Amino acid sequence: MFQTEFEFTLPMGYLDDEGTLHRQGTMRLATAGDEILPLKDPRVQGNQAYLVVILLSRVITRLGSLGHINPKVVEGLFAADLAYLQEFYNEINRTGKAAVPAVCPKCAHEYRVELNGVGG
Repeated sequence: MFQTEFEFTLPMGYLDDEGTLHRQGTMRLATAGDEILPLKDPRVQGNQAYLVVILLSRVITRLGSLGHINPKVVEGLFAADLAYLQEFYNEINRTGKAAVPAVCPKCAHEYRVELNGVGG
């Protein structure tokens, strides 16, 4: 079966207004529309760096117990979590897998590390 959603664990977590920390989430594969439609958004036209905020808010389907993921939630992420989610997005949309190549620094053995558990 073709996998379209991938679980992740944020390194730090999103802290909501009530003080609840949300670390576990799910991200789906992006569609062409997910990458194209945000380009029409005035926030992106005014600042291209905002593209990642809108893009992630479209593809993150769950984050802890939050009811809805929107750009404000993504804006509230810690920088380490934003960087993690960008890498996670790139990896699952590039390969369809939540894993990256790695090399053991001692023996030079090459293997793949699952990103799902990173940050956990």
